[in-house]
Amino acid sequence: MQKKQSKSDGVSVQRITELVSMLNRYRHEYYNLAKPSVSDAVYDRLFDELAALERKTGIVLGNSPTQTVGYAPVSALRKVRHTIPLLSMDKTKQTDDLVSMVAVAPALLMLKLDGLTVKLCYENGELVEASTRGDGEVGEDITHNIPAFCNVPLKIPHKGKLTITGEGLIHTDDFEQMKDTEGRDIKNARNLAAGSIRLLDPSICKERRIYFYAFNIIEGMGTLGGNADSRGWLLEDLEALGFEVCPFIRLVKNVSPAEMESKVQHLKTIANIEKLPIDGIVLRHDSISYSRTLGRTGHHYKDGIAFKFEDDILETVFRSIEWTPSRSGKIAPVALFDPVEIDGCTVSRASLHNLSFIKELELHPGCRILVSKRNMIIPHIEENLDRGHYAPSLIPKRCPCCGKTTRIYARSGGKGGQVATLHCDNPDCGNQILRKFVHFVGKKAMDISGISEAMLDRFISAGFLTIYQDLYHLDRYRHQIIGIEGFGIKSYTNLQRSINASRKTTFARYLVAMDIPMIGRTASKALENYFGGNLDEFEKAATGSFDFTVLPDFGATLSGNIHDWFQVPENLKLWQTLQGEFEFEIRKDVVTMENKKNPFGGCTIVATGKLEHFTRDGINSKIASLGATAGSSVTRKTSYLICGEKPGGKLTKARELGVPVLTEQEFLSMISA
Repeated sequence: MQKKQSKSDGVSVQRITELVSMLNRYRHEYYNLAKPSVSDAVYDRLFDELAALERKTGIVLGNSPTQTVGYAPVSALRKVRHTIPLLSMDKTKQTDDLVSMVAVAPALLMLKLDGLTVKLCYENGELVEASTRGDGEVGEDITHNIPAFCNVPLKIPHKGKLTITGEGLIHTDDFEQMKDTEGRDIKNARNLAAGSIRLLDPSICKERRIYFYAFNIIEGMGTLGGNADSRGWLLEDLEALGFEVCPFIRLVKNVSPAEMESKVQHLKTIANIEKLPIDGIVLRHDSISYSRTLGRTGHHYKDGIAFKFEDDILETVFRSIEWTPSRSGKIAPVALFDPVEIDGCTVSRASLHNLSFIKELELHPGCRILVSKRNMIIPHIEENLDRGHYAPSLIPKRCPCCGKTTRIYARSGGKGGQVATLHCDNPDCGNQILRKFVHFVGKKAMDISGISEAMLDRFISAGFLTIYQDLYHLDRYRHQIIGIEGFGIKSYTNLQRSINASRKTTFARYLVAMDIPMIGRTASKALENYFGGNLDEFEKAATGSFDFTVLPDFGATLSGNIHDWFQVPENLKLWQTLQGEFEFEIRKDVVTMENKKNPFGGCTIVATGKLEHFTRDGINSKIASLGATAGSSVTRKTSYLICGEKPGGKLTKARELGVPVLTEQEFLSMISA
């Protein structure tokens, strides 16, 4: 397919860019430095050449010396609603996810520029509005700052409407020069670019050397010429209009992992040569019509994915620590800091893990910290920029819930060190009791819907609940409960219906509800399978000398936790007496190990990634129904890995160990054969 612009057109655009850069440098030397390097005659000749080319092509850059640009500050940034949402992209750290997408349809592999997303709207060749992405639905008007950009055309040879998006950024070498010459207290080019683009005074924005690189066409595809269905062709068409385009590579279907790695490295080399700040790679399907068939979520379009090199790390200010007693008595520390936006989410809290972690960071109120979302999910404090002022007073000497004296417990950690944690030893601590009830009624345990944490707190405070059995005899307090403000007969009836429904339960749910350390849904299912759902047989093993490490993924610590829990008289009594409140489901396995049509009997199967037909609990239940064990991690004992979308590190581990990998459809086909 032929491009619509001629070779001479490309040369004209390049020459316009060169002339604008040269003439601005000469103007700076003449007016600001009083050290002109060329004569007036040379300057005038170049100026006339630029003006002639602008008339010929219809392209006028915002910082062209032929324009008398007024840098009038605005009083505030007006809100702009995007008629077509500027959504984010799903993210990954696995090259395999890129390979999988290209296997479906051809795509573009493009640099993920690290700046601020900007939308430009043109009508009949004139820039009429520029705005930031904002939250995807509403951004801010930055039209006044566009003439201060180094490379954005204010006029283009184009009729009709054209809306494009791209990244506003500061080149890495410009950023380093600004830091060195001006002593700016700024950590990265992205923050400076984002702040500069949103300034009210464009004369200051002009000093920051902001550039714009287009990466998508939102409206006006059919008016550009060429192949209106190819994202790649349309981006190249933009170059003929005077825009700089984000570097990209076209990919055909079926690219191998090695080839994908090579392409990624090639783009990283381009970014280094061109001094472009990047934080990853973007892969997006080339066909616009195919992209539309994939739809979107409320957060991102499904036609592309962002491959991130590393987690975003942003600076903020640490304020204090929130301490919350858990159901085990351990008091969990959570850092509170000034809100920052990471991966499209506002973050203001992060776990501090333990006392050793707090001391190692030397935290104190008001210190500057670096915060990330590890694996783009979990908020984490990476560093304290103001060390040397650790504040031991951050560690409370009394439980924030019951006021009893706290205790510091030290245990052996990795690499020969110790890990210190804070505890409340008061068994009557209100928060511990509340957390235990919250766990007991939870979805993975007794699954009593319609009973909130606030409701449990009120019932405990009123004396209605002291032990788990009390939940099943709340009828004793019917009149008092109905009299609670905001409750009433209907709410009471619904609550009782939910509680009674939970009386029909399973071995696995009951075991989860007991809250034995490290016994969650997967481990309880494995125990249910091993003991055939027989509570008495399991109790004999737990109170005896049975070695639970014979089960897949059961280590010595987990085995010890089971025995230790049952050694406590109060726990054993709870286990035995509470059973009287329930009717336990009799196991009726659909497929057993003896069924010759079932290829998975006796196997250990691990599921990873997002599955189309199953939730995480659902796939584990299905695996158990096949007489197999649902594993939580890939080891040499793993028989199969069921792999969904965005599988993560388990897929890599399976390949390293030679574990057979099944797609969800292959798994379903094998059990229905």
